[in-house]
Amino acid sequence: MADSLSLPIAPIAANYDHSSLLSRNSAFSSRLLPSKCFSSGKNKLNLSSLGQYSFHSLHHRVAPIRALDSDVPHPLHKGMLTGLLGNLSLLSYFAKKKEKEAAVVQTLGVVSTYVVISQLAMAEAMPLPHFMATSVVVGSGLILNLLNYYNILNRRIWQIWEDFITVGGLSVLPQIMWSTFVPYIPNSILPGAIAFILAVAAVTMAHTGKLSEKGVKFVGAISGWTATLLFMWMPVSQMWTNFLNPDNIKGLSAISMLLAMTGNGLMIPRALFIRDFMWFTGSTWGTVSYGYANIVCLYIFNSIGREFFIAATVGLISWLGITLWRDTVVHEYESPVRTLKELVFGS
Repeated sequence: MADSLSLPIAPIAANYDHSSLLSRNSAFSSRLLPSKCFSSGKNKLNLSSLGQYSFHSLHHRVAPIRALDSDVPHPLHKGMLTGLLGNLSLLSYFAKKKEKEAAVVQTLGVVSTYVVISQLAMAEAMPLPHFMATSVVVGSGLILNLLNYYNILNRRIWQIWEDFITVGGLSVLPQIMWSTFVPYIPNSILPGAIAFILAVAAVTMAHTGKLSEKGVKFVGAISGWTATLLFMWMPVSQMWTNFLNPDNIKGLSAISMLLAMTGNGLMIPRALFIRDFMWFTGSTWGTVSYGYANIVCLYIFNSIGREFFIAATVGLISWLGITLWRDTVVHEYESPVRTLKELVFGS
């Protein structure tokens, strides 16, 4: 509406030096107005010319700055979309296995990430078409997983969804890995493009009967593994950032890292009990390499006290030891070695 309004100027005494008023209120006001708005040689405002100068012109000369615009090379919403894809992929994996608690956790991850993305869109930090496409994918993913969990979804529709997250995850993973080390390596979309072609080829071969039964099973597990590897890459990216900029460590929250270690650690017993190697790998990696490794970094750079570090270390070692011990007892094995062997190679 403001674009259609003209700047109102009330009649003022002719001798008043309007430019002095402008200079007091803004150091750059005269640069925003065309030269014809000032009387020649007097540096005074020409009211008749200024009256014709609308806010529409000023709007184009001083364009509004978006709330979250910055010179950061990697926009925030792109990282959020990567995490969202990982949550959706793992949600599909756990919903298919009927792991209710794990599926609920991933659902909460999808919803919370979408809330943040919505805020970015409202702040105009994310293009509207991208937000609309994301909304469609999130809504479809949540509905399809809910229907599949209760076995009321057409198998063909579910297969299309699985193919989508398989191709998407496998395309994004190598691109994220590559971009972590830019500008030390050339900025390129080649890794993602190659992975996309390979993913489409693998899915096509699986549906046309050109793969063995073991190969089809492998393609079916790609989406879960790519989602796990996406989350496993997060601590690698964080540690690389810490290595390049040690001062960034001061911005880490010790409590957040402790919660990350604890949350992932609580998933380990269930993954071990049902012998889900992918789930166990992701949870253990998140516990050790994300939560605990960052606590170690905080301790090295004197951002946390010795007591906090010792408590976290003892707690982690005790939890892992108890988990292996209890699983050995439940399965009536003589040692946890057999437990780990079954986990990796199967029974």
